[in-house]
Amino acid sequence: MPSLHHENHRASSVGWLRAAVLGANDGIISVASLVIGVAAAETASQGVLVTSVAGLVAGAMSMAAGEYVSVRTQADAETADLNRETRELADEPERELAELETIYRSRGLDPDLARRVAEQLTAKDPLGTHARDELGITEALRARPLQAALASAAAFSTGALVPLATACIAPFEHVATLCAGAALLALVTLGAIAARAGGAPVLRGALRVGFWGALAMGFTALIGDAVGALL
Repeated sequence: MPSLHHENHRASSVGWLRAAVLGANDGIISVASLVIGVAAAETASQGVLVTSVAGLVAGAMSMAAGEYVSVRTQADAETADLNRETRELADEPERELAELETIYRSRGLDPDLARRVAEQLTAKDPLGTHARDELGITEALRARPLQAALASAAAFSTGALVPLATACIAPFEHVATLCAGAALLALVTLGAIAARAGGAPVLRGALRVGFWGALAMGFTALIGDAVGALL
C-alpha cells in the first residue's frame, strides 16, 4: 500500500494572501501619497504628520468597513442558500439525491457508482454534501465578515506604518523623497513576497507592484505641487 504524504497547495492560501497584500499595499500607497502630496504643496511638517496619522486611521477603518460589508453580504447569501437546501432536503429528498447523482455523473462517474456515492454521502452528511458539491461552499472558504474586517484593517495599518514612520523621522525638506523611497522599497519587497508565496515569478511581481505604486505617488505629487502653486 503506498504511503500517504501531505501536500501543500498554494491555492489554499489565495484568499488570505490576496487580502493581506491588498491591505498592506493600499496602506503603503495611500499614506505615502498623502505625505508626498501634502509635502509637495509645501505644508508645514506638523500638517504632514497630522495628515499621515489621519490617513492611517481613516484608511484602516474604511478597509475594515468595506471588507465587513462585502463579506457580510457573501455570508448572508451563503446562509440563504443553506437554509433553502435544508428545506429542500426535508421536502424533496429524492430530488436532492438525483441532483447529487447528476453532479457526480458530470464529473466522470458511471451512473451506478454516482448513485452509490450520492446515497452514501447523503446518509453521512446531507447538508454538508450539498453545500460542498452543489453550492461550492466549504468550511475552509466560508465567509467570515469580522475576521476579514480585522485582517484588512491590520494589513492596512501595517503597510501605512512605513510612510508614517518615515515622515516622523525624515527632515521636512527631504520628507517627500525619503517617503517615496521607503514606500517603493516596501512595495517591491511586498510584491516579491506575495509572488513567491503564490508561486509566481518574484521579479515580475516585485516590479508590477512597484510600478503602480510609483505611478500613484508621482501623480499625487504633481497634484499637490499644482495645488500648492495656486494657494
